Amino acid sequence: MLPAIDVLAGRVVRLSEGRRDAVTLEGGDPEALARRFREEGAVRLHVVDLDGAFDGSPTPALVELLVAATSLPIQIGGGYRTLAAIETALGAGADRVMVGTAALDRSFLDRAVAQFGDALIVAVDVRDGMVAASGWTETSTTPAAEHAARCAEVGVARLLVTSTHRDGSLAGPDLDLLATVAAVGLPVIAAGGVASLADLVAIRDLGCEGAIAGSALLAGRFTLPEALAAVAG
Repeated sequence: MLPAIDVLAGRVVRLSEGRRDAVTLEGGDPEALARRFREEGAVRLHVVDLDGAFDGSPTPALVELLVAATSLPIQIGGGYRTLAAIETALGAGADRVMVGTAALDRSFLDRAVAQFGDALIVAVDVRDGMVAASGWTETSTTPAAEHAARCAEVGVARLLVTSTHRDGSLAGPDLDLLATVAAVGLPVIAAGGVASLADLVAIRDLGCEGAIAGSALLAGRFTLPEALAAVAG
């Protein structure tokens, strides 16, 4: 169970379907929220640099800030489209880096897996069955299941699977999508739409390795301690 910290222009936000102009929740200072999650029992933080996602140029500053504030393992995503950017994030203290758009390039994916191994997470962001790209502003012609199978073939360690239509919606996760992608045999972290403790249990019961909650925590649907207890039961 990973709490999400999505950061845009230095502030924690939640976006509807990942749209830059559709902020649904404002969560304040990322450092303060990270410390709160640590105090509530988080064992890892899921962090997205939304400026990096939209602009394609993430910086290590956000990683450095949150590592210094919490000493927790951090998986960071948002605009990581070069091997050098991934290496910079890991050097700044992240223990995992999420790559979405760039992973559609088989040559890049092969090199990234060879260089970073378990530190690499491929983000399979899905819109209407197809993989979304470029900060979710574009939709590729690659089916999610096909992309997941390719990732398994080249040795990707784990996938982060998000339904873009559900993200920030509090409408519940897309369990059919998660089951389809998980069928390739890779560990899956589920994201998008989590609204209740029952959603977390349903994701766990599908066999997913983990789940991410952002809007539900900021909106007070449940607390992080309640979520951790629910998935441990």
